[in-house]
Amino acid sequence: MKKILLKNVKTIVTCDNEDRQLFGYDLLIEDGVIKAIEKDLQDEAAEVMDAGNLLVYPGLVNTHHHFYQVLTRNIPEIQKLELFDWLLWLYERWRHLTSDMVHAASMVAMAELVKYGATTIFDHHYVFPQGEKDLIDREFEAAKTLGVRLHASRGSMSLGRSEGGLPPDDLVQSASEILADSERLIKRYHDTSHGAMTQVVLAPCSPFSVDREIMIKSAELARRYGVKLHTHLAETADEEDFCIKTLGDRPLAYMESVNWVGEDVFYAHGIFFNDEELQRLRETGTGVAHCPVSNMKLASGVARISEMLPLGIPVGLAVDGSASNDSSNLLLEIRTGYLLQRLTYKEKAPEAYEFLKIATRGGAGILGRKDIGSLEVGKCADMFFVKSDGVNYAGCLEDPKAIPGVIGINEPVHMTMVGGEIIYKEGKFSHIDEAAYAAKVNEFSKKLR
Repeated sequence: MKKILLKNVKTIVTCDNEDRQLFGYDLLIEDGVIKAIEKDLQDEAAEVMDAGNLLVYPGLVNTHHHFYQVLTRNIPEIQKLELFDWLLWLYERWRHLTSDMVHAASMVAMAELVKYGATTIFDHHYVFPQGEKDLIDREFEAAKTLGVRLHASRGSMSLGRSEGGLPPDDLVQSASEILADSERLIKRYHDTSHGAMTQVVLAPCSPFSVDREIMIKSAELARRYGVKLHTHLAETADEEDFCIKTLGDRPLAYMESVNWVGEDVFYAHGIFFNDEELQRLRETGTGVAHCPVSNMKLASGVARISEMLPLGIPVGLAVDGSASNDSSNLLLEIRTGYLLQRLTYKEKAPEAYEFLKIATRGGAGILGRKDIGSLEVGKCADMFFVKSDGVNYAGCLEDPKAIPGVIGINEPVHMTMVGGEIIYKEGKFSHIDEAAYAAKVNEFSKKLR
């Protein structure tokens, strides 16, 4: 069994139930799991690492993304568009996606997240050009190579433009095709064991791109196998209008009508919930993946996080797709989310540390993971490390738990560890050639412009 002993850690920010910050403690890792957090630990069989100048945080958990969008970011023509027009422009490019493009984009998106402290990553892939069959498999392939935990969702679009939906008809699939591939992926990749590296989620795209049948049948399939359900919801005023005019209900009422509420369901965005709907989220335990930067970039609005948290609504943090965010940096979301709520809610906004917890424990919770999200004995050894001796953090080390929100960690982290394995350290990935994948994505990106 591989053992690592971190000696005299400057600060361990645990994000545990007691919100402890441990100064000068040792941390012992054995076979990918935290075995002890104490002072003056000794283990002759362990590899010893001096951590006297390091701040150690739980690995971040990203709860909503679209890896393939790395290929279409920073495009001048769409910088001022809002969601529906933005999608219509991009669908014309995404219809040309290939398996190799998705693999390269997945590697780049996940690698960028890892550079900024993420260890567990969720992706929502819903674009399946005709003839491309193994796109989710390629995501899992990339994750295995990089060394991260991946919760990949089998997304879907079944409502084409000719039937009143938003996507082009050649990007939609039949219910039988969607469900068959969903079941195949669950059987192959969904692992519920402690420390699982792969899990599957079912994720029809949105109310304006799927029909009622696929929502109902996806929920039935997911519950048969015990997997999570995910979709975009209440993201924009346009979506709200679409649901009322086309489906006869507000977005959340429509979700309830197709059995899409509960502790196994989480929505991306959730900006336009009214007071009554917030209460329904609380009552049903339905979660929200909060995407502050994307919500700002597309001028969608400000989610009511400051009201959700006191109600006990499960909330995770997310970067969303690279074409609506243009980066994959969850540390940036922590500070942006905190400041946006401060601007909107003033003294009623959550403290900065709450946003670190949303990005760790909160994300683990809505993904259904009890083995990650905090640094405690028995949890997976997923963590990131920040060097504390630079000018960035001078004068603020008495309360490291607030640093990601108040000060901001504005550079790649010193080191990222998943299950006790160092997958990124001092600017270098352990298992991939960063420049080679960046070059691949640059070439693929040119083909989609």
